[in-house]
Amino acid sequence: MTVTVAIVGRPNVGKSTLFNRLVGKKIALVDDTPGVTRDRREAEGRIADLRFKVLDTAGYEDRTDGSLEDRMRQQTEIAIRDADVILFMIDARAGVTPLDERFAQVLRRASKDVHLIANKAEGKAADPGLMEAYSLGFGEPVALSAEHGLGLSDLHAIVSKAVDAAAEKAEAAAVPEDLMPEVNVDLPEDDGSTEDGPAKRWDPNRHLNVAIIGRPNAGKSTLINRMVGEERLLTGPEAGITRDSILVPWEYNGRVINLVDTAGMRRKSRIEQKLEKLAVSDSLRSIQYAEVVVLLLDAQIPFEKQDLTLADLVEREGRALVIAVNKWDTIEDKNAKLAELREQCERYLPQLKGVPLVTISGLQGRNIDKLMSAIFAIEAKWNSHVSTARLNRWLAGMTESHPPPAVSGRRLKLRYMTQAKIRPPSFILFASRPEVVPNAYQRYLVNGLRDAFDMPGTPIRLWLRGGKNPFDKSDK
Repeated sequence: MTVTVAIVGRPNVGKSTLFNRLVGKKIALVDDTPGVTRDRREAEGRIADLRFKVLDTAGYEDRTDGSLEDRMRQQTEIAIRDADVILFMIDARAGVTPLDERFAQVLRRASKDVHLIANKAEGKAADPGLMEAYSLGFGEPVALSAEHGLGLSDLHAIVSKAVDAAAEKAEAAAVPEDLMPEVNVDLPEDDGSTEDGPAKRWDPNRHLNVAIIGRPNAGKSTLINRMVGEERLLTGPEAGITRDSILVPWEYNGRVINLVDTAGMRRKSRIEQKLEKLAVSDSLRSIQYAEVVVLLLDAQIPFEKQDLTLADLVEREGRALVIAVNKWDTIEDKNAKLAELREQCERYLPQLKGVPLVTISGLQGRNIDKLMSAIFAIEAKWNSHVSTARLNRWLAGMTESHPPPAVSGRRLKLRYMTQAKIRPPSFILFASRPEVVPNAYQRYLVNGLRDAFDMPGTPIRLWLRGGKNPFDKSDK
C-alpha cells in the first residue's frame, strides 16, 4: 500500500524545493517569487529505502472570494484530504506568521497525521523561529533545510512509521492464500515478423504519455479535467494559470494514459517575466518526454503563427501529433468551418500531411472519445514497421515512376532501403552519391512512404548513406 505525503504551507516557504529533493529531480518550478506553484503536483518520492507518493501544493492563502487564490486554496485542501501524512512547512527564519496560525487551525480540524517542518533552518538565524514553532501546537518542529538536504533523517523516521502502519493495515485486510481463487494465465503466442504482418515492436496496452500543448487560454486544463472526471487542475478565465507541467494519470478503456498539462506558450518575443520563461521551458521538456502530443487550438482563432510554430516543433522532435480544435460549441456554421480548418491544415503543415484533426469542446466534454481514437491511431502509425523486402519493392516502383534527377551530368542511383527504427519511423536509403540527392526528391520519397504504408501525419525520418548493396552482384 502506497503512503501519500502532502507538503503544505503558506507561499514561499520552500515546499517545491523539498518536493524536488524528495523526488530526486527538479521537476517543480522554484523561484524566490511567492506563489510560483498553483496546481498540486504528485510524483514518487524516496528517502533511502522508502518509497512513497509525495504531493506538492500551492501556497495556502485564506481567501474565499472565488479568486485565483481561492481556487488554489481548494486544491490544497483536496491534497490534505487525500494525504496520509502532512508535512506542515513554515519558514524558520521568518518565524510564525498570522497565516501560519490560521493554516494550523485548518490542519487541526482535518484530523490528519500532521508534522511541523521548519525549513531554512541552517544557521543560527533560524533559532528564534524554531522556538516560536512550538506555539502552533504540533509538538517539536523538524529542523530542515530543503535546499541543502539537512534533516532528511527525521523525515525518514516520520514516513517510515506511516509506511509500517499502512503495511499492518493491509496485512490485516488481506485474504488468506487458501481462499484466493485460482487464476489461469495464458501466455501470449509468439508474434514473429512475416512478409504480410510485421511483429509488434511495442505493447499497445502499456501506459501512454500524452502532452497537451497550446497557446495560453486554449482550454488545456479544462479539457484534462473533463477527461479525468474531476477538477484535478486549476482553471479559470485568467490566461496563463498553469505554470508547472502536471502529469495526471487516467485510465481509459483499461489503459493508463499519462496526461500532461502544460503552460500556455506565447511567442518568444512576448515572454518577458522569468517565471514564464521557466514555465515554457518546462512545457518544451514535456514535449520531449511525450509519445503523442495534442496541439489544442482555439476554434475562434485557429492556426495562429504560434500554433504553426508549435506543430513544427513537435514534428522536429519526432513526436506523434494530433490537432484538437477546442471550443467547437461556439461555432455556428460547423460544416463550413470544418472544411476551412482542413484546408488550412493541409496548406500550413505540408510536413505533416494527413495529421489527424478533431473538433472538441473541453468545457462540455464533447468528442473526447473521438480524440482518444485519433490518439491511439496516430500512436499505432508512429510505431509502424515495414519489412525491408516491401520497402525495396516500393522503392523500385517509385524510382521507375519518377527517376532521381541527374546531378552535374551524372545519374544518381538509389541502391536499397531499410527501416532503422520506429517512434518515429526512420529509414536509411543507400545511394551512390547521398550528399547530392535533392531535397525535393527526398520529400517525394517521404510523401510516398506516407501514402504507401498508411502513415499520414506521422513524422518520418529519411537518412541517406553511401555504400554498395551487398546483395547486388552488378556492384561487385
